[in-house]
Amino acid sequence: MTAIAKKDESTIYIEPVRTEGINLVLIGLSPLICNRMSEKVKGDLLMPRGRITAADKQSRLKHNPLAEYRNSPYVLPQGGDTLLGFMASAIKGAMMTAALDLPGAKKAQIGRLVYVVGDYVPIYGIPKLFMSVTRSADMNRTPDVRTRAIIPQWAALVTIKYVTPLLNAFTIVNLLSAGGITAGIGDWRPEKGKGSYGQFSVANPDDPDFAMIKQHGRIAQQAALDEPETYDEDTAKLLAWYMNELKMRGREQK
Repeated sequence: MTAIAKKDESTIYIEPVRTEGINLVLIGLSPLICNRMSEKVKGDLLMPRGRITAADKQSRLKHNPLAEYRNSPYVLPQGGDTLLGFMASAIKGAMMTAALDLPGAKKAQIGRLVYVVGDYVPIYGIPKLFMSVTRSADMNRTPDVRTRAIIPQWAALVTIKYVTPLLNAFTIVNLLSAGGITAGIGDWRPEKGKGSYGQFSVANPDDPDFAMIKQHGRIAQQAALDEPETYDEDTAKLLAWYMNELKMRGREQK
């Protein structure tokens, strides 16, 4: 009796996923406006207060500019070089946005193949108090005054990992550079339309501009939060009016 050989089944072979990392510096081309959601706002989302009566509105202060300023940046734990940080996901988001406009890259693909190490990246630079008129998201686009920390000269050190051989260091630098111009990070960034804040260029960690900005770390940032300096003349006038109005009403804020 002749033996009949069985047909070999197809074998699926999966190449191991390999990643490489690169350390890069982001150097601000335009001021960075911090946009962390305050604890008060998050608390209201978690447990809404309900409808506020007219009497309540009269007795409460709608804004506390100094508290809003200090709550607007992300604060990093003790032990790091900086007090201020920014969400790492925002930098990856800038790269994904840039992929929409660049040939050969797809937003979803970049989202899968690239990630920025850590939850937050350290931000170097001195924050200042910035007050500006904004529009609410309601139907009437109600105007309001919002106070945030703005960092005129800033830099960040990031570590980016990517999947090879689909991506390489040259592609990552080009994609990040494009994201720094077309998307940016923080409030009023180009990605949102009208703003041009939060733009950045990409450099190596030994860049002399980074060495200069890196001098403004945790100690200087804490001092700037404790004793804020206003960003521009409009802010200075508005804050002075507010503080004078507090005194006239017999209230005090620190």
